[in-house]
Amino acid sequence: MSLAERLRRLHAEGHARAIAHRDESGFAEAELRPAAVLVAMTERERPGFLLIHRPSTMRSHPGQVAFPGGKIDPGESAEEAALREAYEELGIHERDVTVIGASDVYRTGSGYAITPIIAVVPPDLAINPSPNEVAAWFEAPVDFVFDPANHTEHSGFWQGRERRYIEILWQQHRIWGVTAGIISNLAKRIAW
Repeated sequence: MSLAERLRRLHAEGHARAIAHRDESGFAEAELRPAAVLVAMTERERPGFLLIHRPSTMRSHPGQVAFPGGKIDPGESAEEAALREAYEELGIHERDVTVIGASDVYRTGSGYAITPIIAVVPPDLAINPSPNEVAAWFEAPVDFVFDPANHTEHSGFWQGRERRYIEILWQQHRIWGVTAGIISNLAKRIAW
């Protein structure tokens, strides 16, 4: 069974049941803006997620680990936005992406409603990161980042209120905040 076939089955099974998922919308100060990310898994024996480090010069979330993605433009679907952003950020062509489907919208404290688009990409895909949007990219094993034993919960104060977040450490990469929250929700949906 291919990774795409396995994911289609797991996606359908996981989205047929209710889960308690993470949501930070209680910290948002305005109406949430729609955004999308491409949650791309590499088709290999041990699949990995393609993740990026945002440049330290970025206005929002500088230096953080993220899935490729961004705001949904007017008239654009979440899938179209995720594919466009993956091309702009990593040079991933739509023709190389097998889309599995959307997952739970993640509502952030920074004012976004992010739709994760789950997809599969070839293992030998040429990655051409945009230096304006990507400081570095890496692949983290799906089985590692989906494992709740690797999710540590932390808390801090933001806007005068305590805020809880998940952190996943893989090699020298600190995956936390929104990206770790999306991973945590997906781990509950997809019985890896």
